[in-house]
Amino acid sequence: MTNLGRRGLSGLIAAGGVLAVQTARAAPKEVEPRSIEKEADAAAAYHLDFGDPKRYSQMLDNARNHLAAYDYDTMALRIVFVAHAAGIKFFLKTLDGTPWAGETLDPDFVARLNGIAAFGLQVLLCRLTFEKNNIPLDQARTEAWIQSVPSGIATVSALQNKGFSYIKIG
Repeated sequence: MTNLGRRGLSGLIAAGGVLAVQTARAAPKEVEPRSIEKEADAAAAYHLDFGDPKRYSQMLDNARNHLAAYDYDTMALRIVFVAHAAGIKFFLKTLDGTPWAGETLDPDFVARLNGIAAFGLQVLLCRLTFEKNNIPLDQARTEAWIQSVPSGIATVSALQNKGFSYIKIG
């Protein structure tokens, strides 16, 4: 078993408290990319603009492995997923009424994502993608660590300018 360390363990406890609280928000809170801080020694922006479940599964594995390399220490590593285009589908409450309505997603994805979120993951969803596809923003999941940004691609660029490493899967 990996030694989490004092900072990693306290991050896990704090994140667990956040996960335990259900929010009553109807839609993810919108944040401005300029307000996002690196807040760790290393930070990575995972660019999720694809809808392929196999690639998404690989991305979840890579993020978990990334965290393991830093002993799950939230002060050492910060991970942000930026989702736009077909990538938003992995963060919707339902695919009904979307371009992906006929698809079924692996229910294990939610559990795996929640496991990563326990270590400070932030997910940023592109509002423009919702608008372009006529998907109400309140169809997105509402965990506190899931937020929206005006533009996903602009956010990827902004995070790189703040020192986040760019990660693309596939």
